[in-house]
Amino acid sequence: MPLDAIFLTALTDEVRQSALGARIDKIQMPERDTLVLGLRGPAGSRKLLIHAGTGSARVCFTQQQYENPPQPPMFCMLLRKYITGARILSVTQPPMERLVDFELDTLDAMGVSCRRHLIAELMGSYSNIILTDPQGIVTDCLHRIDSAMSEKRMLLPGLLYRLPPQPDKLLLPDLTDERLAALAAQVSGDMAADKWILSTFTGISPLIARELAYSVCAETDARMSAVDRAALARALGALRDMAAGGGLAPYLLLEQDGRCADFTFLPVRQYGSLRTAERQESFSALLEAYYARRDQAERMRRRSQELLRTVKTARDRTRRRLNQQYQELEKAGGRERLREDADIIMANLHLMEKGMTLLRAEDFYAPGGGVREIRLNPAKSPRENAAALYREYSKRKTAEQMLTELTAAGEKELDYLESVLEELERAERESDLSEIRAELTDAGYIRAQKGKKEKRTASKPMRFVSDTGMEFYAGRNNAQNDALTLRTAFKSDVWLHTRKIHGSHVVIACRAGARPDETTLRQAAAVAAWYSRARESRNVPVDYTEVRFVKKPAGARPGMVIYTNQRTVYADPDGALAQRLMKT
Repeated sequence: MPLDAIFLTALTDEVRQSALGARIDKIQMPERDTLVLGLRGPAGSRKLLIHAGTGSARVCFTQQQYENPPQPPMFCMLLRKYITGARILSVTQPPMERLVDFELDTLDAMGVSCRRHLIAELMGSYSNIILTDPQGIVTDCLHRIDSAMSEKRMLLPGLLYRLPPQPDKLLLPDLTDERLAALAAQVSGDMAADKWILSTFTGISPLIARELAYSVCAETDARMSAVDRAALARALGALRDMAAGGGLAPYLLLEQDGRCADFTFLPVRQYGSLRTAERQESFSALLEAYYARRDQAERMRRRSQELLRTVKTARDRTRRRLNQQYQELEKAGGRERLREDADIIMANLHLMEKGMTLLRAEDFYAPGGGVREIRLNPAKSPRENAAALYREYSKRKTAEQMLTELTAAGEKELDYLESVLEELERAERESDLSEIRAELTDAGYIRAQKGKKEKRTASKPMRFVSDTGMEFYAGRNNAQNDALTLRTAFKSDVWLHTRKIHGSHVVIACRAGARPDETTLRQAAAVAAWYSRARESRNVPVDYTEVRFVKKPAGARPGMVIYTNQRTVYADPDGALAQRLMKT
């Protein structure tokens, strides 16, 4: 959710508790929109992060290590000049504003104590960081706003700082229970409850508006005509009291596969079992966890783009080549007719002469007999026409043999490239991408850099422990699949793979002749279905057999195997189960 005003109220209270009285002894700007203040005070040394980037604006304590750029930005040098050594006197938030104001006690150019304000405006694409002097005049700001950019509010050095204009909406903290009940009672019955909340009150995010509507009538898009309006007014009053009394708590919303979906200040129930709310130890820890995972996913997405483009280009080229070969193979399939025509011509040479354009003769190849018409080249003799047909027949026969081999190889190559795309979709770590890149380099899809020998470190497959205590493993990519199945696993271990669907090889470790119990088998099958292309499906067929029956054909691409003596179990992909059973 956007960092709304109510969430920021709880966050500001948390920052205030540790920042009051602390001194700023270090100022960094590792990125253009990122300010890191090193604080030293009664609570010890901490780093305060102020981020003013679109989609990631926040203020929180951080434990991440940041590197200074070779040349600090001008705004960073200005802050170092004016507020290094300053003591934080107060941390405040104007009512229902997405803004945090740090009042600082510092020294002016003459060494006299003065008050400055460092203001973090956390308003989406309008986020900014502003430094003002003791008179409230803007000393400078991270993003300067002139009249060409905004006619309503300019932010430039030398101008008086003014708060952002208030929207024409009500402030929830200012309203009594009676006033809330009266407002709810006056709403049109055709209006959605969450839309009414968003249009009436400022500082409430769409997520919380939907949750309030859901808490009243178990629907996120309920109309006011179906809502108990008194109950909705009470829910708004309870939210107001929670914010005022410090009753808000940090929650991280997780998808079924463990990915971060959102964050909020109360347990969200509107998603049912599709998302879970995981409580965090603090609001700063919540934001660190959310943005660290999101930024990691974004970095992975950017770094995997080149590989995705390479593999998709190779896949599309292979598809086009295969389609052309299929067409040529279909054309070569009619060669028997040519041989029959040539045989009929040779059988009727005594009836033919040069210059004929058409031969009508008995068709002795037809089961019921009949007459066959054969087109002739009048420039050739009858014997030459037959010889031309025999040559075309031989040509197509050879082409069919070659094309059959080429299409089989092309189908295997296409199958392999699809498996690499599935690997890239599941890649979660930098090492995963490195291994896939190495695999593509070995396969000839990426040119190896001359004079640079890449150091390769083999990573380990994912390890799981079932609820009954049996271990099983899953490969992260084709190279790991090969290593796990062909080199690591014992012949008596049980091997699982989604039937005719690209995915991980899963191996259940069966030591001392043990056989997997029903629970382990089904949990391993659910994990195999999850780490496959069928992740979004249900009732996925998963084949299983002993490792002794899994073979790799000569010359096969990484991860490509054949197997026999298999049985099949059907499983639903379960990301939550995979996360719970996975061990480091």
